[in-house]
Amino acid sequence: MAYELNGKTIEHDEEGYLTDINEWSQELAELIAKADELPLTNEHWEVINFLREYYNEYQIAPAIRVLVKAVKKQFGEEKGNNKYLYELFPYGPAKQACKIAGLPKPTGCI
Repeated sequence: MAYELNGKTIEHDEEGYLTDINEWSQELAELIAKADELPLTNEHWEVINFLREYYNEYQIAPAIRVLVKAVKKQFGEEKGNNKYLYELFPYGPAKQACKIAGLPKPTGCI
């Protein structure tokens, strides 16, 4: 299974998560989001970039509870809550956002 981007084949697993996170690009993120019928806004990019920074620091993709807590700490109460994050990523903020961010599936996600 693979994404096709600019004539390049980028491998992913059966759920759409990249097999090599170093293959990620913003252009690829747009392609993954488009497949989920999710147009990316600045608010989406804020969470996606936050997740990538989080992963670079901790080498783990956060599960939803950890993600909410970390977003709350970074961006405040208004954005650090389930309702806001589910509005942005309706298929699950941790799962869908990590997939678009090119990260592994979060621990604890089914």
